Order: sequence, then C-alpha cells, then structure tokens
Amino acid sequence: MNIDTTLRELGAVDIAALRDAILAQDDAAWKEDKYRQEEYEVHHDTESIVLVFVDIERWPEIVVSQEPGWPRLSDVALPLMNDIISRLYPPGGTVIRAMAAKLLAGKKITPHVDRHQSFHRGHRIHVPITTNPRVRFMIDGQPHQLKVGEAYEINNQKMHSVMNKGSEDRITFIFDYVPPEQVEADKK
Repeated sequence: MNIDTTLRELGAVDIAALRDAILAQDDAAWKEDKYRQEEYEVHHDTESIVLVFVDIERWPEIVVSQEPGWPRLSDVALPLMNDIISRLYPPGGTVIRAMAAKLLAGKKITPHVDRHQSFHRGHRIHVPITTNPRVRFMIDGQPHQLKVGEAYEINNQKMHSVMNKGSEDRITFIFDYVPPEQVEADKK
C-alpha cells in the first residue's frame, strides 16, 4: 500500500512463540512451496513457509487459501497478527498473505515494486525473526535496518530491495492485511 512514508514503525511485538516455531521448521518445510521463487524472479534467492495466500487470478474477489505452513505455524502466528491489527488497523478486514520468508546468507532481493492490485490495497507488515548487522532493506533509496522484536509496515509501492551480506540467513514474518474499506473499494 502506498502509505505516507517509506517505512512505518509499528512498535514492539512479542515474537518468542512465533520465532521458536519458525526456527524449529526443518529444511524441507522451507522448500515445499516454491511459488514465490518461481513466479517472481526477485524472490529467487529466498525460501518461504506460506500460511495463507490470495488467489490473484480471481482478484478483486478475495479468495484466500490455507497453505502448507498453516497447520504448523497458525497457532502462534494468528495471535501476533491479531495483536498488530487490533492495535493499529480498522477491524473487519482480511489477511490475504502470511508467510515466513528467508533471504539466504550472501543473497539479495533485487529492486522492485509490488505491482499486482492486491498490493495496492493491503498493508504489508514485516516482523523480523532473525537478522544480522549486514542486512540492508532499501525503500525508495533510503536504507533501513529492521530490528528483531519490532513490527514495521513497508511502502511496497516504492522501489524496494534487500541485501543480506551476512553469513546468516535473514528470516522475516510477512503478512498483508486488507482493511474493510479497501475490500469494498474493489467491489465498486
């Protein structure tokens, strides 16, 4: 969503249960859903554990499906998402995407803008699970270093990229929340 800044700090969040559950996932879990890596070249150097995903072919109808990560992570992801939404966004919307995303050590996500209409309607929330001092998140030419234990909304309508020059993978929990007024905007 095109928010009034490149990055909005949403404050501290308790990631302990979600972090522990994500870090307990085996290597096969990170490789079971390759849709993002195959569909979007910029995500080639990433791996994902997807909980829910919107059917973009049916947009603006919102059809969200539970994906392979749902049974393993939803019990710890839902309280975190609900906490952020209840404190900062209008109730009654829909989470259209939720996933743990890993950027491999020494890799990058090249500069891009999220183009599909669903990205214009949803707030893109990032919750860092692991990071290192050599990770840089660039949004509209501005460098950001996202901190573990904090939540952020990014402006995904600005050019953005991520570089992980560190020796450890970076893991972020990402979800897209479409508030009720944005759901209704596409129905007109």
